[in-house]
Amino acid sequence: MVIGVPKESFPGERRVALVPAVIPNLAKAGFEVLVQAQAGLSAGYPDAEYKAKGAQIVAERGEIFRRAEVVVQILCHGSNDRTGAADLPHLRAGQVLVGFLRPLGALATVEEVAASGVTAFSVELMPRTTRAQSMDALSSMATVCGYKAVLLAADTLPRLFPMLTTAAGTVTPARVFVIGAGVAGLQAIATARRLGAVASAYDLRPAVKEQVQSVGGRFVELPIAVEDAQDSRGYAKAQDEAFYQRQKELLGKVVAESDVVITAAVIPGKKSPVLVTRQMIAKMAPGSVIVDLAAERGGNCEVTRAGEVVVEENVTVIGTINLASSVPYHASQLYARNVTAFLVHLFREGSLHLDDDIARETLVTRGGEIVNARVREFFSLPARVMLGQT
Repeated sequence: MVIGVPKESFPGERRVALVPAVIPNLAKAGFEVLVQAQAGLSAGYPDAEYKAKGAQIVAERGEIFRRAEVVVQILCHGSNDRTGAADLPHLRAGQVLVGFLRPLGALATVEEVAASGVTAFSVELMPRTTRAQSMDALSSMATVCGYKAVLLAADTLPRLFPMLTTAAGTVTPARVFVIGAGVAGLQAIATARRLGAVASAYDLRPAVKEQVQSVGGRFVELPIAVEDAQDSRGYAKAQDEAFYQRQKELLGKVVAESDVVITAAVIPGKKSPVLVTRQMIAKMAPGSVIVDLAAERGGNCEVTRAGEVVVEENVTVIGTINLASSVPYHASQLYARNVTAFLVHLFREGSLHLDDDIARETLVTRGGEIVNARVREFFSLPARVMLGQT
């Protein structure tokens, strides 16, 4: 079974889907690995390291797709809305594609992937179960984003993060407020605490209170009722407009008292709720910083512009996207480990197995059709019977 790793083509993307360290594990499982020349260079993995681990370096991108039975990418067509479509002609019926596909984005894009005949697996649909934990690439990338968000904020804030006692007096610690205590939010809290800041967090899911406290944060509880706060997969569920309006009113005071606000409230497949308004920003101290990790999905801050840094009322709002790519060495390493575990799980004795929840929930297209039940339901497509055959 031949795995192909093309160089990522999204502008500015520095990650690579597989790193040299996982090649021996894949070889042991019966895979041969082809890597496009210089695919890992921007992440800190030169071709020589891949060769030393047993991978074959291929010069032409087209040859990777021609020879590979399994293509592994980070940003496939769908999540790569800039250059991803250029790979569609290279895909073929029966070939397996693994990567971020953004399956709840645009139906037309998913249909284009399906039309190629490829058997496509979307890693962001990985179930959050104990069995699938080692394969959860979305959580791995969220961890990197949460870490980097705090570093961006610390670099931009005109204050020190830690409390310092000096001959010139005591410097009080920065106050960091995280909205959305998922994987990215929890990592942001932990990183802010390591830098010496006082960290607090809010999430509409009361169940995460203990998780916030476990990484050193204070959980902000709002006197507002939440019904059906999360879905069966552990993700926050969208609420009605009345709830968000009341939430904004109560969050305003906490935001105004914060030096840094990091927003990470994302609803899968939906536009991110606006939680920080212009009015809130106007009450923040000059020089304060907001890092919006939901920028790519519309943003949790009213003034966020995806991919840009804007200044509103002397407050800097950072809407940088694809933050994981800015830490490419370890982001690639984590992703490669997740994908390797996934491939070893999918292919047993040289055959593709689709007989469990991990395969069924991540499989998006096969045989020219969109076969994922969740995706079909999201786009209001007629239900179909999934075949759990090998």
